[in-house]
Amino acid sequence: MTHGSAAMSLQYQSGFGNEFATEALPGALPVGRNSPQRAPYGLYAEQVSGTAFTAPRSCNRRSWLYRIRPAAGHGAFSALAHPRFHNDFGHGPVTPEQLRWSPLPMPAAPTDWLDGLFTMAGNGGPSAGGMGIHVYAANKDMDGRYFYDADGELLIVPQQGRLRIATELGVLEVEPQEIALIPRGLRFTVSLPDGEARGYVCENFGAMFKLPDLGPIGSNGLANPRDFLTPVAAYEDRDGDFELVAKFQGGLWRADIDHSPLDVVAWHGNYAPSKYDLRRFNTIGSISYDHPDPSIFLVLHSPSDSEGVSNIDFVIFPPRWLVAQDTFRPPWFHRNIASEFMGLVHGAYDAKAEGFVPGGASLHNSMSAHGPDAATFEKASNADLSKPDVIRDTMAFMFESRHVIRPAAQALDAGQRQADYLRCWQGLSRQFDPGVR
Repeated sequence: MTHGSAAMSLQYQSGFGNEFATEALPGALPVGRNSPQRAPYGLYAEQVSGTAFTAPRSCNRRSWLYRIRPAAGHGAFSALAHPRFHNDFGHGPVTPEQLRWSPLPMPAAPTDWLDGLFTMAGNGGPSAGGMGIHVYAANKDMDGRYFYDADGELLIVPQQGRLRIATELGVLEVEPQEIALIPRGLRFTVSLPDGEARGYVCENFGAMFKLPDLGPIGSNGLANPRDFLTPVAAYEDRDGDFELVAKFQGGLWRADIDHSPLDVVAWHGNYAPSKYDLRRFNTIGSISYDHPDPSIFLVLHSPSDSEGVSNIDFVIFPPRWLVAQDTFRPPWFHRNIASEFMGLVHGAYDAKAEGFVPGGASLHNSMSAHGPDAATFEKASNADLSKPDVIRDTMAFMFESRHVIRPAAQALDAGQRQADYLRCWQGLSRQFDPGVR
């Protein structure tokens, strides 16, 4: 039996990292204390902590849950084989070659979101920081299966089809051009309102994602905190023969569970899932000359122990105006100390005329040269700059890391890898003429 807003129209609370308090039954939240001798309705009080107990108040993340059964109520765990979803990023040499992939094909057999995950690349691990990068393609609900990732926070970027993500703390529904953030360790299940879905996942092994400081931009701009939405309490009171899957230290484990673990009737705190509509991003750009650094498109970042250097940057390239004068308006040719994994959610990317399609991906590692292809260079070099240019109907993104992003062996061997990617720059012919300035 299902109760709360999961069975009704979805409701959300507004704000990023806020302290929330929500109950699916009146009076389910204790007043004046977190762990009373007897919680209302015969519920169990349980705290879930995403940071150390002693972390400064400004960055301390935890929530108190009031649930029908404690989270410990499940069977013994045993190893679960999932050869496509892992944190095995290899230990040998990494090619400096630029890499690109076509979209992951939709599965022919019934495949749920968890089974549809495919590891592309990553660095570090659950004990070392860094990230895992995965894609997914699914055509089946996770009926009776529940999952949690003890290794990292999950940033989910749908590309095709909506995801309905029912979590311990409520229900999110995300569509392409929206993202979902699922805290480390939180249990959830995924259903597919449109029958099939495809997208990207960034598994954050480091500090939790946060909004960037704005510096000279001022007090407004980029992603606005009020546009992040967190679900209200919703609970499932359901018994059955279910499966709980955990990701722990890079491997998957399964346990039998005789009830839905999404049985939290009320909760309060600031450790909670959220969603954000990328189309609400307030894009900042140059109104004089030069194409600015992509850091002006930063939505979220996972800080590192080095000031000004992130563990992960999540950057988007949304619709925007280009007005810079005497300027090559697309992204310039560049080599970075950082490594970049790009994906395309919708439309076309302004630096690639062909080959980079929605659902596809590219990897440009540290100091690997990249930039616009030959057709884009030719067009931009001869564009009429007396007129502004509007980039419409597009949404690309980038997971950026200070560490080399190591492609998984299965990604290098995948049939969707584009072996001829380097050809996009071969048409950039010599134009040097010492007699002409």
